[in-house]
Amino acid sequence: MHYLDWLYQLTPSPPLLLLIIAAVALLQCLALIGLVVPGLLLMTAVASLAGHQDLAVTLVLLVALVGALIADGLSFALGYTQRERIHRLWPFTRHPDWLARGARFFQRYGSLSVIFARFVGPVRPIVPMIAGMLHMPATRFAWASLVSALLWAPTYVLPGYLLGHTWQQLLTVPPGLPRWLLSLAALILLLGLSFSWLRHQLAHEGRWYQALARLAQRRDWSHRVWASLRASRPRAGVPLGSMTLLILSLAALSLWTLLVLQAEGPLPMDRQIQALFALVDLPLLDSLALGLAQTSDRYGVIALVLPWGAWLLLAGHVSAFAHFASALIGIASANTLFKHLAERERPATADPLIDSLAYPSSHTSAAVVLFGLASAFLAQELPPRQRFRAYWGAIALCVPIALSQLVLGANWATDLIGGALLGLATCALVHISYHRFSHRPLTPSPWGRLVLASLLLLAARIAWLPPA
Repeated sequence: MHYLDWLYQLTPSPPLLLLIIAAVALLQCLALIGLVVPGLLLMTAVASLAGHQDLAVTLVLLVALVGALIADGLSFALGYTQRERIHRLWPFTRHPDWLARGARFFQRYGSLSVIFARFVGPVRPIVPMIAGMLHMPATRFAWASLVSALLWAPTYVLPGYLLGHTWQQLLTVPPGLPRWLLSLAALILLLGLSFSWLRHQLAHEGRWYQALARLAQRRDWSHRVWASLRASRPRAGVPLGSMTLLILSLAALSLWTLLVLQAEGPLPMDRQIQALFALVDLPLLDSLALGLAQTSDRYGVIALVLPWGAWLLLAGHVSAFAHFASALIGIASANTLFKHLAERERPATADPLIDSLAYPSSHTSAAVVLFGLASAFLAQELPPRQRFRAYWGAIALCVPIALSQLVLGANWATDLIGGALLGLATCALVHISYHRFSHRPLTPSPWGRLVLASLLLLAARIAWLPPA
């Protein structure tokens, strides 16, 4: 008997297991206790047991969500009512820096800290208590806590649930698949780190930016060129990061598209990766991939951006609205143009209802534009040293959406790369244009309600509308 079989024989009854999942979620998010509870390990373990028992995934997510919300409420109440005594409680008597670190985190991000802290272990159980100590309005905290829990529950529960549900199939995964997946993960990580480092160097505070600015002052003509590139807003420098991204992504897109056109069909890499994904028969993974694909199709994008677009117009952020709308319309037009240029057929395993061409992947390019541009807008409202969080968050959303096309057999791997490059070029171009306009900061905003409205519309789209 395999040791996992022996372990799963010890699984408690479904009602008790759901109660344990809620308790683990509560304990790892609860003030004081959450500092010493290995929450990620415990949640992965109990979610794996739930997946092995085939418990409804929505029910598992719901109980985890409820546990996290109860923990936030208790932590907030503790900070609100025991403000003067908190620093005398264990473990802050021995580690006063933990309390100070949580306070600095809350003061830096304000209401957003309640969302960010959920994914940062050292401050997860502290920030809700800090919010109560500083008398954050209860309604605002409730919205932030709900949005945070809605994002946190799938992130922490689904990996363990999927492992428990499919571990026997995973033991017989084709031998080449892990190598391809590890290579892909290493490539994405390397590109992400390179982009993050380059963006930091070319930001207004970066060394490369300052060196180029000093160099531009040495000649009259270079000074005039530099001044012409600056935005009209105070303290807004030259968008060197976006300009570099535009040049690199356009060059890479041109070379990659030429490679695809000359191949006149799928590349050997495409066939190998498609064959490997076709051998993985995991129904839950297929359902997850379908949901991710619906997030980035026409109806999904509309559901996500509709509340934000309405708020931008009502709040008078016409420039931001116009640029975001132009980006979405532009990427749709560019996808149509490139598809007719390449005339590449989809894999034979693609859904027969999909009658469009393959290159580039429109789902990938739409996701890159949607989340990439949103992260750029968010980053400019954050302190310089924290902007990388917005970009890495966009990467974490775009990569699964792109890979969902491989799981569904709707695109070749090279289609995803072309779609990502096209989306990056569009993001860079739109952000350069937006940088030139004089506009008000996008904060404060009712971000909690807007995120919740987008998630509700997206859930309705997935439940009631067919794939588009």
